[in-house]
This record gives sequence, structure tokens and C-alpha cells, in this order.
Amino acid sequence: MTVLLRKYVALARLHGWRADLAMVMAGGLYALGFPPVHAVVVLPVAFCLLALAIDHATGWREAARRGFMFAMGLYSAGLYWLMYAILLRADDFWWLVPLASPGCALILAPLSALSAGVSRLVPRGTGRLAVLAALWTLTDMARVYVFSGFPWNPPGSVWEFPGLAGDVMIQPAAWIGVDGLTLLTCLLSLAPLYGRVGRLACLGVAVLWIAGGTLRLGSLHDTYDHNPEVVLVQGNVPETEKIAGNADVAIFRRYLGLTRQGVTQAVAQAQGRPVVFAWPESAFPGLLMEDDIARPMITQAGRGAAAGVIGTVRWLQDDHHWRNSMVALLPPDGMPAAIYDKAHLVPFGEYQPAFLPFHVVPGEGMTPGPAVQTWHLPDIAAVGPLICYEVIFSGQVVDPHDRPAWLLNSTNDAWYGNSAGPRQHLAAVRMRAVEEGLPVARAANTGISAVFDGRGHELARLGWNRQGVLVHAMPDALPCTVFGRFGRWIPLVLALAVGLIGFWRACARANVARDSLPVH
Repeated sequence: MTVLLRKYVALARLHGWRADLAMVMAGGLYALGFPPVHAVVVLPVAFCLLALAIDHATGWREAARRGFMFAMGLYSAGLYWLMYAILLRADDFWWLVPLASPGCALILAPLSALSAGVSRLVPRGTGRLAVLAALWTLTDMARVYVFSGFPWNPPGSVWEFPGLAGDVMIQPAAWIGVDGLTLLTCLLSLAPLYGRVGRLACLGVAVLWIAGGTLRLGSLHDTYDHNPEVVLVQGNVPETEKIAGNADVAIFRRYLGLTRQGVTQAVAQAQGRPVVFAWPESAFPGLLMEDDIARPMITQAGRGAAAGVIGTVRWLQDDHHWRNSMVALLPPDGMPAAIYDKAHLVPFGEYQPAFLPFHVVPGEGMTPGPAVQTWHLPDIAAVGPLICYEVIFSGQVVDPHDRPAWLLNSTNDAWYGNSAGPRQHLAAVRMRAVEEGLPVARAANTGISAVFDGRGHELARLGWNRQGVLVHAMPDALPCTVFGRFGRWIPLVLALAVGLIGFWRACARANVARDSLPVH
């Protein structure tokens, strides 16, 4: 054991390309903590190595380089699944396959470099470690401002274990959000480097975390008085079929048949609740708003439902822009009752960043909608529609002036294959349920479709690469959470407080050490 520890510390003392390689490997190891692996045991191993490497850096520039290389490993490994989307257009962009995740890492890594470099300016000790944890949290939060935002895989999401254990560990997100969990994760990951008192404090925090999560989970119970019975239609249409465009009629018929099957089942078990069926993102193979024949056919297939929510693209004649939309149709003639346009677009997928010297987005890309909204449909509890990617934005999924009773997320993860990507996306949905105290229904083209209650507890799912329907009653909303009321201000203030306390402690210890030096 002693030999292993010596070798571990020796890694932190490396310089040059050897240090870069060690940091890339440590970042890649850290990525194993994210869903669906959840190897949280690797977090202290990787993050403590980064902290030690910062300590042994010759200055803040070299420390920033350590943070940069750590992030290159973290994001290159954690976002490996991006290559699947490139493979679908391999004839044109085959050369981008090995560059997809490293390219994103190159964009995000400067934020981590900033954390490492600035923390190196603080005197060495536990104060510097606290500052590193606070800065890592703040720069991770800042990822919402990179292009249209890319806050994928915040460190706080590592606790979303399947089942009861994960339910307990994510409950504090109702108070401090996933960014608050990120702060706690960073602080606890550095526990091996604290003194005895610091490690005991971390143990106390862990005990309180588990106790608080257990108490909240046990004190809240689902009721089913107001929200509808949902039918989530999972067509399982390969993205290659959608791109080819030669199976549109067959795809439409498949969705009609599944809708008919699911609504029939839902009406039989709804016990007086209204029924809502939902198709995934861009499920309709055409322009729904311009198809006066298809809309009545959809509501006829869903006879007995109070409304149907369909994912489709829209072409706006007045401004000549494409929109990624959800449309609510009412029976019996399929009249559009509400339209929601996706507000957060996927960089490189739905819009073309201006700096890119080559064109990767099909056509001219899409135009974002104005903001999240709440639909008030006849006889249905208020619902907040969310399309795919935008569910990953903590604190930005609910209209703060018009809180819905439940959330409906439609998505198409077929682009990313049977990889970690769809599982990590599902984890984000679960975390939003806890943060807002709202049940969430998720309709996914190739899976995973699921229903979560306001505690983030999974009530039902339809797995990956399966065709079918998921029918389940939506539980009622929980009272508005602390995080739902104050949003990301809470983790922001917490991170700033931890950083300032760490800085004060480090400076105080440095002053004491300087005053204790003998006078010559």
C-alpha cells in the first residue's frame, strides 16, 4: 500500500508531457463516475491527483495546464457517444468521427483551466482545496453560457444511482440543485487530502446528506388527484430511416397504430382522469401544421384522449426559419391548441456556431423559440413542454411566473445509439423532477421513455430499442421546492461562500506561518 501511495504522489510531481498524460488519464477515470457506470469510488482518486498536481505545479500557468488536460480527458471520455451522430453522416464527415468529443472538450477545457490556475494563486493547504472545489463548481455552472449552453454531466449527477439509493442521494437537489450537489461532490472528493478534522467533517456531511435525503423521500407521498393519464408512444424509428425519407407513410402508420393501442389501454385504466398521448421529438414525418389530413387522423387514432402532443418541425413562412416544435392537438378534428418551439438548440446539431470554418448543420439550421412556457389545455392540468436537449438546463425548465403541474419532455436520442448518451440524458430528466418537485413524463423515439414523480423516483419505463407504448398515471405536483423558488442563486451563493472561506483560511494560515518565522 505504501508503495502504491508513493507512486500515486509521484504522478502528481510529473512535469511536461508526462504530467499532461497523467492528467488526461485522471480526467478519463473521473468520467467513469457519471451515469450509467456510477463508479463514484474513482472520484477521490482522480480529483485528488489533480489537486496534488496543482500543488506541485511551478506556478499558476502550469496549474492551469493541469486543469486543461484533466478536462480534456474528462470530456473526451465522458462525451464519447457524440461520435454516433457523426457516423450517421459518415459519407460527408468521416474525418470528424475521432474529433467529435475531443473537439467539445477543447471548447470546455479552458473553464477547468481557469479553476486550476486561479486556485494555485491561493496559499497551499485545505483553504486552497476549498477554493478549488468552489471554482470547479462555478466554472461548471458557467457551461450554460458556452454557445447556447452545454451543461451536460455536471459532477452532481454522479449520485443518480438506479433505484432507492439514487433516490436518497439526489433529494438535496430540491434545496440546492444539481450544482449544489456538484459543490458537495468536489468537497467530498478531496477529503483524503484534508486533516483529521476535515475528514471527520466530510463524514458528518455525508451522514447528514443521507439522513436528509431519506427523511425527504419518506415524508412525501404521491397522490393522483389532478394530473392526467399519459400515453408515451415509442416508435423506435432508426435515424437512418428518417434521414432517407422513403418510409414516411410506414412511420406515420406505425405511430397511429401505437397511439390507438395505448389510448385504448389508458382510457380503460384512467378512472376518470383525462388521457394525454405524446409522440417524441420530430416524430411526425412531415410538416404537421401544414397537413390538414394528418391532424384529424392522429386525433381519431387517439379517440378518447383529451389531447395529443406531437413532435414536429415547422417552417415559418413569415421569417423563413425552421423550428423544432411540439404541437398540442385537440379532438375531434385535430385543431392545434398550443405550439411550443424549442428554446435551447443543440450546438453543431441544430445551429451552426459562427466560428466553425466548415458547414456541419443540415440546411440553414434552426431558430430557437423565445423561452419555456406553460400550456393550459382544456380539462388538463397545466403542463410544461420541453424538447430534448433543453431538459439538461437546471433552473431553466419552468416558467417562474406560471408553474405547471407536470412536465412533458419529448426527445429523439436515436442519434447517439445504444451508448451512455441516452442514459445520461435520462438522468438529467430525473434530476429536474427533484429540483422542481414536478412529475415528468418523457417520450423518446428509441427509448428510454419514462415517468418520474416529483421526488425523482422512477414509476415506469420503456427500455432502449423497443417499440411500444408506456401508459401511466401522472402523480400530482409536490409543493414548490426551495430550489424551484430561488433557482441557481442558491448554489452560486454556496460556492462563493465556500470559496471566500477557503481563501480567508488559506491567507490566515499563511500569515501565521510567516509570523512564526524566526527574526534574524
